[in-house]
This record gives sequence, C-alpha cells and structure tokens, in this order.
Amino acid sequence: MIDSFFENGFLMGSSKKIYHIEESRIHSIRVFQKSISSSLATSFVLKKYHKLIALLTNLLLDDDDSGDSLREVLNQIEKFRLEIKIKYRNFLKQKELEMMAKQLQVLKTEAKKRLLEIEDSYQSYREGKRSR
Repeated sequence: MIDSFFENGFLMGSSKKIYHIEESRIHSIRVFQKSISSSLATSFVLKKYHKLIALLTNLLLDDDDSGDSLREVLNQIEKFRLEIKIKYRNFLKQKELEMMAKQLQVLKTEAKKRLLEIEDSYQSYREGKRSR
C-alpha cells in the first residue's frame, strides 16, 4: 500500500526536457515507489541546494555598499525554503532537511548582520550630514 505522502508520486521532468521511450515523446514521469521517489527527490534537491550555496556565497562576498546583494541572499534563502516545504518535504529525510536548514540559517544570519551594519552606517552618515 502506498503511503499518503506518496499518493501523487514524485513528478520528474520539466518543460525543457523530453524523455524518449521507444518512439514516444514523454514530457513527465511520475514515480510512485517510495524508495525510488525519495532518492530521486534527494538527488534533485541536493543539486539545487549546492547551486544555491554557490550563488549565496558569491553574493555574500560581493562588495555591495547598498545591501542589494544581501537582500537577494535573504530572498533566495526564503524562496528555496518555501519550495522545499511545498514540493519536496515529504520525500526528504529529516536529517537532510536539518542539514540544509542549519547551513542556510548560518548564511541568513550573516546576511542579516551585514545588512544591519550597512543600514547603521548609512543612518550614521545621514545623521552626521544633518548636524553640520
């Protein structure tokens, strides 16, 4: 019997990728077997996660005085978190979710700290300019 989490199965495929089976063109495949769908989802999410970490690292290392890159870091983290929650949470193991959440929380905390520093320095600059 299929668990309620896996009733709909894991949907493989995208609008860009087409599978060819015999002479048929298949746009999407739905996997219902729990062990296969979990491993496919884990593989897919980890690839996205590693790309996200690389992007976030580049954004954090960017010398942007306006704080736009730090806001983008926070937006990307929240977007990834929501996507995992909605689409993949039922297919991933708790250990995998915790590992990703912990690392993303560290990056989120760093981005917030730097953004606050930028906002404080901007505020100090504006106050210094007014007092003259």
